[in-house]
Amino acid sequence: MRILLVEDDTMIGEAIEGALKDAGYAVDWVNNDLTALAALAAQAYDQVLLDLGLPGRDGLGVLESIRAQDNPVPLLIITARNSLDDRLRGLDGGADDYLLKPFEMAELLARMRAVMRRKGGTAAPLLGNGVVSLDPVSKQASSDEAQDVQLSNREFGLLQALLIRPGAILSRSDLEDRLYGWGHEVESNAVEFLIHSLRKKLGSHIIKNVRGMGWMVSRGE
Repeated sequence: MRILLVEDDTMIGEAIEGALKDAGYAVDWVNNDLTALAALAAQAYDQVLLDLGLPGRDGLGVLESIRAQDNPVPLLIITARNSLDDRLRGLDGGADDYLLKPFEMAELLARMRAVMRRKGGTAAPLLGNGVVSLDPVSKQASSDEAQDVQLSNREFGLLQALLIRPGAILSRSDLEDRLYGWGHEVESNAVEFLIHSLRKKLGSHIIKNVRGMGWMVSRGE
């Protein structure tokens, strides 16, 4: 999954960016309102982490602009503002959750997973399609051929991207966008290598190739 982090505090930004990368997310980090909105106009994100105390227009203004453009991207506010008014304005303005600083990174990651589950219309902690299941916490996957297989961060990210939208065909560029942030050099066969590795671990039928278009997992059985 690809995350847009909007945070102007360098120390906090570095800590969150590092934790997200360690958890297998691709992260683009910006520190002001204009760059955040430009990034959202140019790139599709799976989730936004938005600080409120930004230079220029604050985070509530950025949130208003995002929702005014009918952008449904899942959005989690991360802020030190703890007044009831700020929380109500954030949630009523279209944020999916509101997390107060300081927080533990484990809680941030859990909140992010919960937001994605709600957006996906499920309360289940596991992603699955009846053929393969994926645990976002442990990064283990299971199929009819293998149980509790530990995946690398990249393998996890690719399988997660497919399982979030079962039945949808994702092209190479779609998958690269979800696996790599700004400044990452992507080898031409990186996606094929990851798919080969996942098939070897979980079964050749897990991920289907759609010739000339990309890859998909089935809607389920």
